Amino acid sequence: MKRNLDYIWPALGFVAVVASFWLLFQEFRGQSLGPQLIAAFKAIPLSHYFLSLCATVVAYIALAFYDWIALLHLGVRHISWRFITLCSFTTYALSHNIGASVVSGAMVRYRGYTSKGLNTAQIAVLVALCSLTFLLGEVLVGGVALLVRPQALAQLDDILPAFLTHASTARTIGFACLGLIALYVVGSLLRLPSLTLRGARIAYPKWDIVLRQLVAAPAEILGAAGIIYFALPEQGNPGFLVVVAVFIFSFSAALASNAPGGLGVFELVFLKSMPGAPHDGVLAALLLFRLLYLLIPLVIAIFVVLAFERRRLAEAIEHHHHLAEEKAGSRNQPQGSSEARPHGKSQ
Repeated sequence: MKRNLDYIWPALGFVAVVASFWLLFQEFRGQSLGPQLIAAFKAIPLSHYFLSLCATVVAYIALAFYDWIALLHLGVRHISWRFITLCSFTTYALSHNIGASVVSGAMVRYRGYTSKGLNTAQIAVLVALCSLTFLLGEVLVGGVALLVRPQALAQLDDILPAFLTHASTARTIGFACLGLIALYVVGSLLRLPSLTLRGARIAYPKWDIVLRQLVAAPAEILGAAGIIYFALPEQGNPGFLVVVAVFIFSFSAALASNAPGGLGVFELVFLKSMPGAPHDGVLAALLLFRLLYLLIPLVIAIFVVLAFERRRLAEAIEHHHHLAEEKAGSRNQPQGSSEARPHGKSQ
């Protein structure tokens, strides 16, 4: 079954990409996007490019806090902030583009953190807590957005059933989301006992860890959504909170599709959710998001990985030479002479 899943998940991702591109083709069929896209990029003010760049930096700093929070939960204090930031950045830059983010992210973290002495169980907890932090951010920000702007789900009329996009339903979902967050906080304050699953002990995060999660996760989501918001045209722009709600839904759909980088899926859902905005302007904002949040970080991450592996290789070679020198030295060390040995009694 495991071998079959190794083929099934990539196949599903490929199907999602093909289907999304076909639907996007249907959406833009008959339109000349080249000149329109160029015009849409030119229409974005330079100050908004700068704001989108700042939002990208905020998002990736918050992602680095995901790892730092998980390491605090594990009681690991010896890893430098610089290493945590680089490892987190590389993890998300690669996993966001490759797809299957939990698996690919776990592989990158395993390679990085084992070099700092963490074992497999610790890395598994770290990956799980980072995923939980992201989920908490989605639930918290989504809940607040739906309570403040319950009409946000109306943007998804073409995708969701009508009863789900009603304002009263949105408020109910918003209250439910904040209720889940409240339960999580109360569980931390009450210090609920840990669970043991298949021999692995899962400890409930302490209050200071939960507080950090509820700060870092919204910051990452608001930063990532801000990249698109600042690049959107003013015409048909539904406002920041609506963009955030649509971003959460679109990004979640892209992750669920297992498509590399959510390619096509993310764009399709977002375009369908912005019927009042010009499609070329929305597409330009989404392409800028891909450039700043996915592609440029991917290029940087590749160089970070190459530098890391080069350093690890140099350390391995140096260690091997050191062991060889020690072994050769022990062989060449002169043995004690017969004069040095104590004499027996004369007969």
